[in-house]
Amino acid sequence: MSILAHQTMTNHHAPGLLSQLAETIHLWRERYRTRRELAQWTDRDLQDIGVSRSDVAFETEKPFWRA
Repeated sequence: MSILAHQTMTNHHAPGLLSQLAETIHLWRERYRTRRELAQWTDRDLQDIGVSRSDVAFETEKPFWRA
């Protein structure tokens, strides 16, 4: 296999890998943001959606990479 052919195959996969990485980072940032927002909700807001303060504590203590 020539060097040119090898580089072409490598570059062929790079956009997909970069796209997946960008998607993952976006998802992690979104989880982090929504968990921080949830932690700010009042007890009344939580009661309206049927979520307890302990549910919020469980969710907000998760690291951003965990669903």
